[in-house]
Amino acid sequence: MIKRWSAFLLFILASANADAMSVNMDEPRTITADRIEYDVKSETIKTVGNTEIVNQSGQRMTLTDSYITQQGEELSGDDIRLWLGNHVYVESDNITRKGNLTIARHATFTACDDCDAYGDAWEISTYKIIHDMDSRMLKFYSPVLRTYDIPVLWWPYFEMPDPGVKYKTGFLMPDFESTNKMGTQINIPLYISLSDTHDMTFTFSYLTQENPLFQFEHRLNAEHSEYRTHGSFTHNREGESRWHIFNDDVIELGEYARATVFLERASDKTYLQKYGFYEDQPYLESGAKLELFGQSSYVVADAHIFQELRDSTGIQTAPDGDILPNIRAVHQTAPLFGETYATFAADVLGISGDGTSAQRMIGDARLTTPWTLWGGNRLTASVSARYDLYHFHNTEMIDGAIYSGFKNRFLPSGYLEWGLPLFKPTNNWTQIIEPRARLTVMREMDAETFATNNDSAGTILTDSVLFSDNRFAGLDLWENGTYADYGVRWAAFNEDGTNVEIFLGQSYDFTERPDTELDTGFRNGLSDYVGRVSYNDMKLLNVATRFRLSQDTLVLRHMETTANIGSSRNFFNVGHIWSQHWNTELRENVNINEAIIGAGIQLTNRWSMRWNAIYNIEEKQFQRHTGGFFYNHPCYYLSVEYRRDNAIKEDYVGTTTFQFRFGMAINGQQY
Repeated sequence: MIKRWSAFLLFILASANADAMSVNMDEPRTITADRIEYDVKSETIKTVGNTEIVNQSGQRMTLTDSYITQQGEELSGDDIRLWLGNHVYVESDNITRKGNLTIARHATFTACDDCDAYGDAWEISTYKIIHDMDSRMLKFYSPVLRTYDIPVLWWPYFEMPDPGVKYKTGFLMPDFESTNKMGTQINIPLYISLSDTHDMTFTFSYLTQENPLFQFEHRLNAEHSEYRTHGSFTHNREGESRWHIFNDDVIELGEYARATVFLERASDKTYLQKYGFYEDQPYLESGAKLELFGQSSYVVADAHIFQELRDSTGIQTAPDGDILPNIRAVHQTAPLFGETYATFAADVLGISGDGTSAQRMIGDARLTTPWTLWGGNRLTASVSARYDLYHFHNTEMIDGAIYSGFKNRFLPSGYLEWGLPLFKPTNNWTQIIEPRARLTVMREMDAETFATNNDSAGTILTDSVLFSDNRFAGLDLWENGTYADYGVRWAAFNEDGTNVEIFLGQSYDFTERPDTELDTGFRNGLSDYVGRVSYNDMKLLNVATRFRLSQDTLVLRHMETTANIGSSRNFFNVGHIWSQHWNTELRENVNINEAIIGAGIQLTNRWSMRWNAIYNIEEKQFQRHTGGFFYNHPCYYLSVEYRRDNAIKEDYVGTTTFQFRFGMAINGQQY
């Protein structure tokens, strides 16, 4: 009769020498075998037949006819499999353990057991593997990499951390790129683990048609902060030193305070694009921010320094000068009576650059009273008083004059808003129709008294601008006089989450707007119509569009659309923006007609294809497109991608880049 014994029975067999059998938690905890023999004199264990040993760390070993010393310093056996994790084992004809070293001869290592019906996707066969429990490293001597039992690569020596190691210093899997401007690029990353929360990666990039590129990335997570820095450097064949550095640090200063430091700088406008670090950012921004939180208060102080990356910009989009300081504080009171509350705000801003500067101080107080009346009518009244003080130095004003000195203004305003949401539930759907109107009264000001160098560039009428306190993007430019906003919203939703929404609205100016531009959508009197339409079935289709129609002819003037069709595995995405010819000095004199397209197809359970592009319909060409094939296996991954950039800027002419990546995965962790 075959008997299987546990460590508890082993303890009973050695009860004559109980002190000698005291189990160290770092030693094997459980031994199960067909037969177990314990030699009291030599304090050794011998198993006969199929044997399984599980130690404190959870590692498991199966073997036959084993020999183990009592303290576990030495172990030997035949037909051995040492399990290091799920699907991860070392198989050997013979394994010997001496102290913390486990030596497997004529062995095979794989992390892909039972991951594929066709066999192990990869395995490494070697004449000797040494596993060091102190360093948690696996050392392979003369290993051969096999894919589905086909030898594909040999190298004299290789080592890697065992699956129990989270972080280990060493080289990572290289990847390859090829561009039509700089040739083939081979990236060799070196990972450096400084602690469980602190590490770095250095990457040496060899390029066949350009000098080497050096990259680094630094990561540190402290108890109440995190630090991220990455950058690169090269000294190219033209003798130029080119580089970039990006940094983002977040420091929690307690429950009510947080500091942020951010840095984005590059050696020149085109470096990021040429070397593949560009992410469509129009400019680089550096600075710092301090935030203070309260139960009903918020204070932020920040500074911003810009580096322009575009060849040409419209005044409305370029950060004109550096911002230092920028301080804004907001406090909202508890209800003073009923639901009435007060809001107090203060703002300090300084802008400087090119020999000019402007500073401002703003104080604002607002009282807001919401009511819910009979029949569900909602009424909100608000009054505000704001005082601005400006100091200009050699600053160009909107009327073209160069001005130095002080200017001030007092800006009282108020609004009265009404809304009536009407609900109609049915068996499957709930419908809502809500008419809404707001009358806003502001002091009328001369727009030409303010500078072009400010935080406001102008305004474009959209559905998001309606019912706002100030229809300009910033605080410097000021809406003039009295105007009304009104619109109606219809929405419906069901129990499955499907929802539909339609909104249409308009604005009416009672006072004459200075320099009214047709392309803004505003008029003296009735504005253009603005609206939005959306549908989301929470499964396969999500579509949203916002638009503007000419007030007099109902001709489409502006439209933005996004659509997501499909699931996360198979999908088609499209985004489109169309806007009529800009007719203003503050914007580039071009039409906007651009589409962003993306698609993904799950070809098999593991193969997928992805593609996305930005297409300029006006110029009939792609601005950029990327795509590739991706293979995700439980035991390894690979991808082949391309990227085409058609941008032309200074010394940069669009490039095509191909990239190949391959890596192994052990217990879901990629290497």
